[in-house]
Amino acid sequence: MDLIKKNILITGVPGIGKTTLINKISDKLKDYRPVGFFTTEIREKGIRKGFDLISLDGRRGILSHTGIKSPYRVGKYKVDVRGFEDFLDSIPFFAAETNLIIIDEIGKMECLSDKFKNLVRQIFDSDKLLIATIALKGEGFVADLKNRGDIKIFDMTYGNRDSILLEILKAVSGAG
Repeated sequence: MDLIKKNILITGVPGIGKTTLINKISDKLKDYRPVGFFTTEIREKGIRKGFDLISLDGRRGILSHTGIKSPYRVGKYKVDVRGFEDFLDSIPFFAAETNLIIIDEIGKMECLSDKFKNLVRQIFDSDKLLIATIALKGEGFVADLKNRGDIKIFDMTYGNRDSILLEILKAVSGAG
């Protein structure tokens, strides 16, 4: 028996438009009552200094910044793991009325949190529909997720940037 592929992952090179795509998907699938979050760059004087978290209901938090104190680091960014975990606690991922979970993204910074990785495992194993962006490269946890039998992965490229939204929406209507 085939597993239902209700976990949709979107990957692609940095800067290709995955966050923009996930925002469009969230908007198009409002009837599913989505919950989750996306990330945006924090820029100061035109220079990227970190990443904000924004929940689908508009609440904000900081994921990383060059100017914060934290023992966790990815490149030049220090990651606020505790703040990220508090932010996650405020999202009703498993509420009865939640039909769709959106996560932008499953990447190096986010995976510094064991709580996040456990949450992602629970979401994958739940009956909730998941649409998430995921790092193009990655070992361990990221590779394990990509190798699951219950996922459909979309590789966003410059060639399919304009058509991938419709492909994903079609996949969702087949999963739901």
